[in-house]
Amino acid sequence: MLVSNQICELLNIKYPIIQGGMAWVATAELASAVSNAGGLGLIGAGHMPPDALRKEIRRAKELTTKVFGVNVMLMSPFVKEVMQVVVDEKVQVVTTGAGNPGEYIPALKGIGARIIPVVASVALAKRLERTGVDALVAEGHESGGHVGEVSTMALVPQVVDAVSIPVIAAGGIADSRGVVAALALGAQGVQIGTRFVATTECLVHERYKQALVKAKERSTIVTGVSTGHPVRVLQNKLTKEYMERERSGATTEELDQMGAGKLRLAAQEGDVDYGSVMVGQIAGMIREVQSVEAVMQDLVSGIPGVMEHLQQATRFKA
Repeated sequence: MLVSNQICELLNIKYPIIQGGMAWVATAELASAVSNAGGLGLIGAGHMPPDALRKEIRRAKELTTKVFGVNVMLMSPFVKEVMQVVVDEKVQVVTTGAGNPGEYIPALKGIGARIIPVVASVALAKRLERTGVDALVAEGHESGGHVGEVSTMALVPQVVDAVSIPVIAAGGIADSRGVVAALALGAQGVQIGTRFVATTECLVHERYKQALVKAKERSTIVTGVSTGHPVRVLQNKLTKEYMERERSGATTEELDQMGAGKLRLAAQEGDVDYGSVMVGQIAGMIREVQSVEAVMQDLVSGIPGVMEHLQQATRFKA
């Protein structure tokens, strides 16, 4: 069984398990279910207009009395308004991606919020630590959606060694083995996205979930490398056309236009052929749709067995 550690104490949660703030996927229903199960649920703001986010936050408050947070994408055209909503609603945990949250830190600290940026490099981790953030999510190349270049196994220990604040590992984690591995690398907790997509409380279209359940270890692909915005998704008709256009020299603008709105198309309308099905490489480990509570219990209850295996596997003779 997991015991309380820095992340649990920092965020006032039972287990050091955070649900990824996935745009168009991480709604109030999913976030509240994860928080109710002992982790930290996040609402994915994405490009959500401020009024829509306010409704999601208030819905989450109706569904849970536990701590939950909001993931803010700093490249959103509504970022200033979204941050004001977060402050007005006194959200207690804010994770950020795609930028530096520095200008918003005073206001967030003013309401007592914990600020946790997502990073994909050591350099960014060190830079953001200096801004006064409370912790960092070190997200490896295995994750779904927007990705960096370094794998979780390589990134996490280097970030841990480079900063003095707690580090949360993300990317390629789907079960108890992944949780223990992350802790062994020096992380104080884990962020899990893809595994929570295949849950009853996640409101994405059923075809999105079933595409995830059917996925294998090589079912994902990273598109958009040439544009500077690499994204890991399930391979489908859209990715085939996208990669062909990318190889033939299409401009960044043309490629960006090709991908515009495709996540919503998959998540909300269920078009898994021409929509963007963002999932991580661990998709091949997921075999069924379960409740959030069942997923959380699987993650936690399997840890003693993993630890016992480690003890047996590490009985080396001097």
